[in-house]
Amino acid sequence: MTAPEITIATPADRRAVVDTLVAAFVKDPVLRHLFPADETYPEYAATFFGNLFDKRVHRSSIWTIAGGASVAIWEPPAEPAAGHTTPARYPADVQARVQSYDDAVHAALPAFPFWYLGVLGTHPDSAGRGWGRAVMRAGLERAAADGLPAILETSKPANVELYRRAGWEVAGFLPEPVPTWVMQQSPR
Repeated sequence: MTAPEITIATPADRRAVVDTLVAAFVKDPVLRHLFPADETYPEYAATFFGNLFDKRVHRSSIWTIAGGASVAIWEPPAEPAAGHTTPARYPADVQARVQSYDDAVHAALPAFPFWYLGVLGTHPDSAGRGWGRAVMRAGLERAAADGLPAILETSKPANVELYRRAGWEVAGFLPEPVPTWVMQQSPR
């Protein structure tokens, strides 16, 4: 059986993409640091991912597969890394956590141009099919075509090894506010 086609997301894909990412990041250390309460996680995470989607969808830098079952939201290098900052739709304590994490990560990113893999997630119902790697690869190919490196960050220690096997190298580490590895892949 062949894998479904990888497509560039359009505004019509917003709901499927956001739903996938909310489900994919339920146990993610960063998302649970930002939105620790189980009762508000779905709403706040949907706002967070919806904002990222809205900022990138018109830049043709969101790749999906199987109707949004796996998603890679990339930030092109044409503008400085804008981060995850969201409109103030959160209570003050939540907004402060979002801004603090955003500031810490973006202070650790390189000054040279790069493609930034801000979010990579697969809906739990579709995990284990290799679709995450496929949508990630689409962005890596775009970065390589531009002759630029790719950067990502992860807060899951197990992901560090997964990314290493996919050609990424650790470029930095942030101990706070959540232990986070910054990784880089040079263009091939």
